[in-house]
Amino acid sequence: MTDITPDDNGEKANEETTQEQKLDNIKEMGQIDIPSFKSDIHCLTIAGQVEGHMVLPPQNKTTKYEHIIPQLLAVEENPQIKGLLVVLNTVGGDVEAGLALAEMIASLSKPTVSIVLGGGHSIGSSIAVSSDYSFIAPSATMTIHPIRLTGLVIGVPQTYEYLDKMQDRVVKFVVEHSRVTEEKFRDLMFRTGDLARDIGTVLVGKDAVDCGLMDAVGGLKDAVQKIHELKDSKGGLVQ
Repeated sequence: MTDITPDDNGEKANEETTQEQKLDNIKEMGQIDIPSFKSDIHCLTIAGQVEGHMVLPPQNKTTKYEHIIPQLLAVEENPQIKGLLVVLNTVGGDVEAGLALAEMIASLSKPTVSIVLGGGHSIGSSIAVSSDYSFIAPSATMTIHPIRLTGLVIGVPQTYEYLDKMQDRVVKFVVEHSRVTEEKFRDLMFRTGDLARDIGTVLVGKDAVDCGLMDAVGGLKDAVQKIHELKDSKGGLVQ
């Protein structure tokens, strides 16, 4: 019979912990080994479709807003986190859920930078401009269009008035958190000819910067560098 010493117990526990970490890495990252460097920047990914009050089909790639809100709270309260990087590749989604996330990001006391990679369409544009500084990749696109409603509509005048008020909320938020004017944004929203079966505008990379919607064209290096600059400038606001 083999005696198990305390050291053996410790080694066995460490092996089990390492094995659990590897399994977690495979599930979360798709790989066993990830960089062990602990960054003071939290990366928040908005991918696929922003899911709100309605659960989307399982084959849809979604970002659930109830999963993002606790992360934003942790970013605000955790003294080890000095900044937030929001990475967007989204087709849009639920308007109220998107606005909720945008308002929370905009109200953070810590430096925030967003970067649109691939696409930041529809309500994704509101989330993109909610940060302190926003980047868009040269090949990324943003679709600006009016709010749509799906399903059965009962009471057309009342429904139109509701949509009009919700549209004003989106326009007001974007105008307040970017350099685009209300007239320009509404012009982009209701322009005909850009979209084959709809009204609106597709902005590619530099176009989004030229109209004042995004702050600059750039990539990951630029976004991380900007967060460090904002960390230094905000100083006292960062714990």
